[in-house]
Amino acid sequence: MEIEQKALFIIFGGTGDLAKRKLYPSLFQLYKKGILKDNFAIIGTARRPWSDEHLQEVVKEAIEGDEAAVSLGAEFASHFYYQSHNVNDTEHYVTLRKLAEKLDEKYQIEGNRLFYLAMSPRFFGTIAQHLKSQKIVTTKGYNRVIVEKPFGRDFESAKDLNDSISKYFPEEDFFRIDHYLGKEMIQNIMALRFSNNLFRAVWNNRYIDNIQITLSEALGVEERAGYYETAGALRDMVQNHILQIISLLTMNMPASYSESDIRREKIYALKSLKKYSAVKVAENFVRAQYSAGDGQIGYLQENEIANDSTTETFVAGKLFVNNENFSGVPIYIRTGKRLTKKTTRIDISFKEMETSFFDSKKLGRNILTINVEPEGKVFLQTNIKKIGQGFDLVPSLMELQLNNENVVVPEAYEKLLLDALLGDATNFAHWEEVAYAWKFVDSIRKAWDDGNGNLAEYPCGSMGPRESEELLERDGHQWVFDGE
Repeated sequence: MEIEQKALFIIFGGTGDLAKRKLYPSLFQLYKKGILKDNFAIIGTARRPWSDEHLQEVVKEAIEGDEAAVSLGAEFASHFYYQSHNVNDTEHYVTLRKLAEKLDEKYQIEGNRLFYLAMSPRFFGTIAQHLKSQKIVTTKGYNRVIVEKPFGRDFESAKDLNDSISKYFPEEDFFRIDHYLGKEMIQNIMALRFSNNLFRAVWNNRYIDNIQITLSEALGVEERAGYYETAGALRDMVQNHILQIISLLTMNMPASYSESDIRREKIYALKSLKKYSAVKVAENFVRAQYSAGDGQIGYLQENEIANDSTTETFVAGKLFVNNENFSGVPIYIRTGKRLTKKTTRIDISFKEMETSFFDSKKLGRNILTINVEPEGKVFLQTNIKKIGQGFDLVPSLMELQLNNENVVVPEAYEKLLLDALLGDATNFAHWEEVAYAWKFVDSIRKAWDDGNGNLAEYPCGSMGPRESEELLERDGHQWVFDGE
């Protein structure tokens, strides 16, 4: 168990959906484990005229599905306080400072503060400025800012956003959340790669034929239609989640398991992404929109969506990371809404054996599958002898299951909040990672905006448009995951 932490959380956007679905339940898990115990408090702020008592009731509702909430919920919720707050009003920050100082003394927090900005990025700079100017940032203890995605909508806006915060908080105190980096199986990528000679020896272009990454969602845009219309799948999923996964899969082995060494190698991997000309973007990337099917309406029929919208709800692409170990290895990606099922998985397909003494029979590929969700599992497809006479070969799956009845895998936000408490930014995105990811995505976006590449369609309930299949077929490959 980690040592008990002393901290004051100030959550801007404390009445929002993220706070209720993710932050409050995750903080409760830290409380259950004794990481947060006596010396902590949480201030929720937003424009709504709530009271301390109302916020505490909301918190208890957010954790009521947890059995421990029956005995611990009321005491946990008593650490929550509310302040109605206008982020543009300086006087409100004065009130916030007084409340923070009062709670710091009451709970003996020793000046440790985490500012969680769970609201629109357009307010980030204003909040950071006022936190500093109104002396809510303490001179003792630590002061850390946690921000949610989207972090910009292109490189220039991301840089402006970054500059607006970094004027007041140094990079080491600036935590950019990508919740995929908190998922257990994503963190297991480094464990598989660097703690097993079996994989470490073959994790390179001499043995790996191709890598496939699928992030599929069964839901449509739902209540996020307004945001999604300005973002699309490329900005919403590729720029952050998928490129972060690629950096972990293809980075060189760090000199040590330390934040600085891991970050250095991730940055180098993202810097090594091959950039395409506009014509090559059209050849190597597919964009599409879901249409009616499987009892669901199409994207253009969704509320708040323009009837002539060209926003993509699906992206597939072929990428290359031109570093020492992965140059020449195609990395196929796809992500989309209204697909067959919700799945996040990585399939690493190894090269076929050139010769075989089994009567020249064609052998199946060895494929390492990292299933991130819905279940955390690792599979290795191998060839074994078929039971019976003769020596026919059949593919077989070796399975390593992460979950069992005695182990509960922590939710991503629980792990990331603990990392922020400990000041460990290993599983957060550094500015240089964000910058290189945006520069890569911007080149694709610009090519599309300039008319390169058609907007395809795919019916709800499918695994995307036919063009996604053709992307791999041109190279003699097919998607390992077919949606089943």
